[in-house]
Amino acid sequence: MFDSTRVFGNAVKIATLMILAALLAGCGDHRPPAYDGLSVLVLGIDGMDPKLTKKYLDEGKLPNIERLLKTGSMSNLETSVPPLSPVAWSDFITGMDAGGHGIYDFMHRHTDNLIPYFAMSQATSAEGTKLGKYQIPGDSSIELLRRGQPFWEVLENRGVPTTVVRMPVNFPPSGTASRELSGMGTPDALGTYGTFSWYTSVLFAFSGQDVSGGEVYEVWEEDGKVEGTLHGPPNPFLAEETDLATDFVVYVDPVDDVAKIVVGDEERILKVGEWSDWVPFDFEMIPTQTLSAEVRFYLRRVRPEFELYATPVNFDPENPGMPISTPPDYAAELAEATGRFYTQGMPEDTKAYEGGILTRDEFLEQSGIAGREIRDQYRHVLDEFEGGLLYYYTGNVDQVSHMMYKVIDPEHPKYDAERDAPYAGAMEKLYREADELVGMAMEKIDENTLLIVMSDHGFAPLRRTMSLNTWLAQNGYLTVRDPNLKKDPGLYLNVDRSKTQAYSAGLNGLYLNQRGREKGGVVDPAKRGALLAEIGDKLLATIDPETGKPAVTKVYVRDQFYKDRGELEIGPDMVIGYAWSYGGSGESSLGQVPKALFKDNDREWCGDHGMDHEVVPGVLITSRPLQRPATSLRNLAASILGEYGVDHFPTTAAAP
Repeated sequence: MFDSTRVFGNAVKIATLMILAALLAGCGDHRPPAYDGLSVLVLGIDGMDPKLTKKYLDEGKLPNIERLLKTGSMSNLETSVPPLSPVAWSDFITGMDAGGHGIYDFMHRHTDNLIPYFAMSQATSAEGTKLGKYQIPGDSSIELLRRGQPFWEVLENRGVPTTVVRMPVNFPPSGTASRELSGMGTPDALGTYGTFSWYTSVLFAFSGQDVSGGEVYEVWEEDGKVEGTLHGPPNPFLAEETDLATDFVVYVDPVDDVAKIVVGDEERILKVGEWSDWVPFDFEMIPTQTLSAEVRFYLRRVRPEFELYATPVNFDPENPGMPISTPPDYAAELAEATGRFYTQGMPEDTKAYEGGILTRDEFLEQSGIAGREIRDQYRHVLDEFEGGLLYYYTGNVDQVSHMMYKVIDPEHPKYDAERDAPYAGAMEKLYREADELVGMAMEKIDENTLLIVMSDHGFAPLRRTMSLNTWLAQNGYLTVRDPNLKKDPGLYLNVDRSKTQAYSAGLNGLYLNQRGREKGGVVDPAKRGALLAEIGDKLLATIDPETGKPAVTKVYVRDQFYKDRGELEIGPDMVIGYAWSYGGSGESSLGQVPKALFKDNDREWCGDHGMDHEVVPGVLITSRPLQRPATSLRNLAASILGEYGVDHFPTTAAAP
């Protein structure tokens, strides 16, 4: 639902801020010694749903999990509030709820202007020293905004080697594991969270459309050649802001549907309908400094029109331009062992599919490439694992389920029996591939190894959406400046904040426009509790007239629900738990006030989990009973540490 690329775009500039640090960073071998004691192997499968897992188990489709359950067990795992991946994985990492670790959504908002900012990390940079047209870049830094001690640090402090691969909300890497590779939250080389490129000779392609998450470039064939440009972040060595760029040429065969793509010294020959492998190249910043990157191409067609897709430009893991691993050369070690791979946090290009750039088959092929990289790398990581703790993550089930859930939901408003029938097995395929990962792990475990398979949340169809800002306006809590405005620009520009008591930001967050906190706030802090109770009661009584069902089944008042308090003040005043099959409006999450309160979800994004946390639990499968049973993401880490004799986690008390 929430498109972080659209919100943050190139303004984030994380890549630029970290180029020098990465270029100057040293490398070293950090290899942990062999560990002879207990080992724990954790496979994190984002979005694995317990109901679907049981369904495919009962149908005999998951033989490895079935074999694992002969000695182990499977249960639901309580997820986070709200049940969004950054929040959920932070619960697991720290053993605290959002009130302690401070991650409430994909985005938070600035209290002065309500502009959203990325919740997982932030970059800062000092002004450079100008030398004519050049400059010496100022000091830069990037900060992980998740608070709290990661559970693997406790083990490292006890001499247990830990390997943590693609843990979400761990960019930049914590530096406290023996080996780490960052995952969800890691940007592409532009500093965004996945900006693809589409090169086309179709006149006015996508003109007037919001192709969110990508850029469309018009290109033309001349004398059998098509010239294009790969775009990078701003050049930190130039005083005037100028984006880095590298040109490429496509030589089109005059007879056959085939072309040769040349980027620098790299050449790839592709047939129409074929994907390239990773193509490494350099952005030249100054004659002595370059930024290494990589891209994959997909050749849609060469005639009569030309169409070429390029993935978001990723950092080359063999020479990444920012800190993505611990030690710094671990990413290169993985790339050398199994090939280059996506370094951006969420590689499945859901935005290109939603934007109409990639067809459903092309999206499934692209996400399949990302999934195969995960599986191939997992084999290597397992082979290298010599004991201690290994955590390994895959987001393939989650990202593809968002786009394919309706093929198993005939009641979805966008379900089309004829169009969806050929894809009826797509969800099952995701779970079969996850089962393959379980099988790989089972080959590794022995009597001294505990295997844990877990997910951060489950899944549900997303059939209807509700605009929280519209509800607030209709109930007198929010005032729009111009109710007749044809197109709301978003970012609360059409909201009269001087007459607004509450507003929505993010997927599940409701904030009061509180005096002394929000700039120009109008709500007396002394009346905060009563106002939240009033709004909460009305939300719980809201019925969707189309279905006759409640749209909201839980409201979580921040101060009453969250038990950890250290980062309580930055969160929403209330978190909304939408009913099963309902979700928050994407427009409302970005500060718009749509005219319709409810509407059918007509997007390709047809499955979700940003609901009442009780209806989308995760799954927990263990190879044997845990010494300290785990019931939720928040106490699973404590259960893992309990296997090593650690009595309490978090190891420090939450702030009062």
